[in-house]
Amino acid sequence: MGMVTKRKKMHYGDTHLQRRWRVRNRRRDLDQIDDDLRTRSGELINQNVDLEKPGFAQFYCVHCAKYFIDDTAMQAHFRTKVHKRRLKALEIEPYSIEEAERAAGRGSFVKPKKRAMETQPSKEDVVAGKRIRVEEVPEDTAATESPSTSKTKRKKAEKMET
Repeated sequence: MGMVTKRKKMHYGDTHLQRRWRVRNRRRDLDQIDDDLRTRSGELINQNVDLEKPGFAQFYCVHCAKYFIDDTAMQAHFRTKVHKRRLKALEIEPYSIEEAERAAGRGSFVKPKKRAMETQPSKEDVVAGKRIRVEEVPEDTAATESPSTSKTKRKKAEKMET
């Protein structure tokens, strides 16, 4: 009866390489992207030709802060779960210094604002004058939806009782 063999660690001491790989693939944070959306979205969509970047920096997703090789790759990216998840994350106002101060006890709680977020327009639409809009969703629309959902819940409860 032999003992179970222990797995040998082949890559001992490569933590410096792992850190470099981790940092190399880092994307921009949500607050940085939100700042880009508000201030310079048109500038990022219509960038000058840069031979060092993929697609010569002509196909850039502002929401994901990512370059693509051509327009078909970028349009395919707009349909992916990764892009839709990023749009969903950008719907809520990003965490700010003021919110951190309130969490520390220097102020009262303010609920983060919901915003309507949609995929960026194509290059032709931007040339025509269309821009990325960051609009706040009014909370009264959420209030009008809740009574209708409560009615359906009541109907379901009545059906279950009978």
